[in-house]
Amino acid sequence: MRQSPASVLFILSLGMVLGAANAGSLTAAEHPVPASPLWLTYSGDKGPGAGKHIILIAGDQEYRSEHSMPMLARLLAKLHGFHCTVLFSLNLENEVDPTQKIRWEDKTVTHNIPGLEHLEKCDLLIVFTRLLSLPPEQLKHIYNYLDSGKPIIGIRTANHGFLDFNYRKDGKRIDFGEAVLGGSFRSHHGRWQQDSTRGIIVEQNKDHPVLIGVKDIWGTSDVYRTYKEGGSLPAGCLALVDGKPLVGRKYDDAVNDKLISLPVAWVKTWTGNTGQTARVFHVTMGSAQDFQSEGLRRLTVNAVYWCIHMEAEIVADSSMKIVGEYDPPDSGFAYGKLGIVPRKPDFYK
Repeated sequence: MRQSPASVLFILSLGMVLGAANAGSLTAAEHPVPASPLWLTYSGDKGPGAGKHIILIAGDQEYRSEHSMPMLARLLAKLHGFHCTVLFSLNLENEVDPTQKIRWEDKTVTHNIPGLEHLEKCDLLIVFTRLLSLPPEQLKHIYNYLDSGKPIIGIRTANHGFLDFNYRKDGKRIDFGEAVLGGSFRSHHGRWQQDSTRGIIVEQNKDHPVLIGVKDIWGTSDVYRTYKEGGSLPAGCLALVDGKPLVGRKYDDAVNDKLISLPVAWVKTWTGNTGQTARVFHVTMGSAQDFQSEGLRRLTVNAVYWCIHMEAEIVADSSMKIVGEYDPPDSGFAYGKLGIVPRKPDFYK
């Protein structure tokens, strides 16, 4: 039977709609990591990051990375187009458990981050761990990544993120914080859980792409000292933001004039055993509450673009809004008071 022009037009329109729907399904299916109850996956929407894949690791006991890493993943996927996967340190019941002890407290402890094998498929690794002791087969995936030439972002406690870390370069064991990220935690520069930090852009480096559109950085965490008094960042590190300690944990608290400012964010490069060189960004701010600062979110997202050699795509006024709800608990080890209990990964989706 011959169809009328109107019916043909309807069929063609219907086909276009169904085709668009199928294309959307195909895009979602392109995420390189399969869904699992052991981790979280976020498929990228439209944006400059389309086709790129970021793995974020949340595994600290103090600064609520289990809240901040999913928040960053949602932002990067929804607003910037990156596929994101969040891996967690899980307990024996496959729960995200910030209350797990470390080997300094219990020598029998071995931590577990399922999914590290997917580092082989990603374009960028964001690390937020603290004093984890991983089994050799999981550490091997991290060692391989360090030799891959692919970039790394380290957040706060990442510079003392692992115990029993046995990566070797030229036959010598290296310290992940010092050698890869550019500085390990030495002390709190000010009063732990009492002072906060105002980020000040380093004037001579203000034109670096990571700083495009960045302003008004503040967070409730205190400044870290990563090198000896009288020293400086290691050669090859370029300081982008200095941290001024404030006397108190409120935005408008006074500057502590008795303490100098110290670098809290910098860039550098890292070259592993294969000779391939990777871009590195390290920020020693980054508690979950710190990331309520749009300035810190922009700094970190800009670093994502820079690390992947996409600095030409950085836009000063691109959206850094928080996607979904984000009201993280305070930092610290008072787990009962703060309501910190083991939860399945999907709780943080």
